[in-house]
Amino acid sequence: MSSAARAELIEDRGEAAAGEEFFRSRPFLDAEGVTHTLRIEAGESELLAPLIVRGIEGTAERDAISPYGYPTPPILDPESIDFSATGLVTIFLRHTLDQPPLRGASERNIVQIADPALPTKSRGSDRNQINKNLRNGYRLSLVPGPETSGAQRAGFLVAYEQTMRRTGAADRYFFGAPYFDRILEFPRTWLALAEAPDGTIAAASIAASSDGYLHYYLSGSADPYLRASPMKNIVASLVELAAERGEPLNLGGGISRGDRLEEFKRGFANRELPWHTSEIVADRGTYERLSASRPADGFFPAYRAPGA
Repeated sequence: MSSAARAELIEDRGEAAAGEEFFRSRPFLDAEGVTHTLRIEAGESELLAPLIVRGIEGTAERDAISPYGYPTPPILDPESIDFSATGLVTIFLRHTLDQPPLRGASERNIVQIADPALPTKSRGSDRNQINKNLRNGYRLSLVPGPETSGAQRAGFLVAYEQTMRRTGAADRYFFGAPYFDRILEFPRTWLALAEAPDGTIAAASIAASSDGYLHYYLSGSADPYLRASPMKNIVASLVELAAERGEPLNLGGGISRGDRLEEFKRGFANRELPWHTSEIVADRGTYERLSASRPADGFFPAYRAPGA
């Protein structure tokens, strides 16, 4: 096969793609269980992406998925890349914000951005609730990740897991304490905490600086404190941190466009950005064989569709 670019798979737990940004840092790659690096060489340009390589149940084949975000130097056309040397059937790549490095990337979602370079935005109802919580004795703290205590991490975990249960999240979103312990080792992470008047952690969020943004990464609110909406205080504190650092705050998006989660985040955002992924079929024949008779509902890869 003649190709302007070639891809190879390096079994190195993502070492080749590791870097100083959070989403390619050693703590994050370890927590995510990264197994390999995808290396794409195009002339003098090189693109490196960490991957989690997985066996495809019932077959001897493998595919791969990336953790969130990877570097964006050359802009390449996936159709010009020879993926045969990787031995993979498919690769699902999550891109960083801004310009994706591969042409034809899919717009996966719209994320809400609180940009300190633009006029700030907040709803009157949100400001009233934030101030009411402070008057009622809620206390806010922002602790660098490596300095967090076991009690603070445990309080975060309770709030986070209660949130995942309320929303009916899939098992893969229940990361567990070791995951959070590992990512909070990264120096540019913070644990934002809202402590209720009784001393219980009512809401908490992990924030991480990466690729020019402060990311509202994972968060949760404890069941007994939902009526007070302490997460509004958390987000307001992260907007302030982003302004201090001169970085836009990536609040993420909703589960679906226009849902309640997106509407909550939009109350603090002053612009939006698309977030992209690339769905690469590296072995067309094997992909079509594994996906035969699967419903054409847009899920990628089709052979991993829920219920398939």
